[in-house]
Amino acid sequence: MATPLIESYTFGRIVVDGRRYLRDLIIYPDRVGDGWQREEGHSLSPADLAGVFEARPEVLVVGQGTFRRMDVPAHTVEALRDAGIEVIVEATRTACQTYNRLRPARRVVAALHLSC
Repeated sequence: MATPLIESYTFGRIVVDGRRYLRDLIIYPDRVGDGWQREEGHSLSPADLAGVFEARPEVLVVGQGTFRRMDVPAHTVEALRDAGIEVIVEATRTACQTYNRLRPARRVVAALHLSC
């Protein structure tokens, strides 16, 4: 299976490989994990990323939402880096562009908050 491609993103909606999603998701190298939820809503913890740690990407691109409301605490970034995962944190629109740019050459995962 080819690495999924983000075709478009607007507030609350993303299209990946022709399929529309309306809930937060994680895009893995071989699949899309739809309906991703966090323990504390707008704060990202290492526990929220169990599947990412299992997938062992080179890079995790985190989309914080259109207005960057999802917090990515330092301890979460540190846990990812300790696991050998580079972390890029951006507004979701930019994160989508970064993911698409990296996907042909690197093992990349995107964890995307689609709204605020």
